[in-house]
Amino acid sequence: MARSINQVILMGRLTRDPEQRTTTTGKTIASFSIAVDRGGQDDAADFFDVTAWEKLGDLVVQYLAKGRRVLVQGRLRQDSWDDKETGKKRSRVEVTATDVTFLDGPNSNEGGSSAPTSSAPQKSSSNSKDVVIDDIDDKPIDLSEIPF
Repeated sequence: MARSINQVILMGRLTRDPEQRTTTTGKTIASFSIAVDRGGQDDAADFFDVTAWEKLGDLVVQYLAKGRRVLVQGRLRQDSWDDKETGKKRSRVEVTATDVTFLDGPNSNEGGSSAPTSSAPQKSSSNSKDVVIDDIDDKPIDLSEIPF
């Protein structure tokens, strides 16, 4: 007999800054929403509400903002309730994140496209010149010399 599977993977942009709150038991929750392009359709997108709990939520609040690109992995959760004003039954489906991957670099603007960031140190001196290495040979790399 097959098991049930509840897994979702979404890639999109935050539609608002993440909001953080704390439960009565002291756990922190970050809430945000993302827009996922439908691809090929005229500027159409689907919007998803996402919650991230505790440490993951803390990282989301610390590093993400509106417009940043993310890859969210998680599960779907459906809530149902009675609307106090109308008395009608209401429901919504949201994503409970198990992993959030930040796709934009730390120096990207909120609008989106980011230049690749380099971890190599850069010289701040105005007298620095580009270094050209002339002694590179074309011999194949011996994989046994690699220490890992």
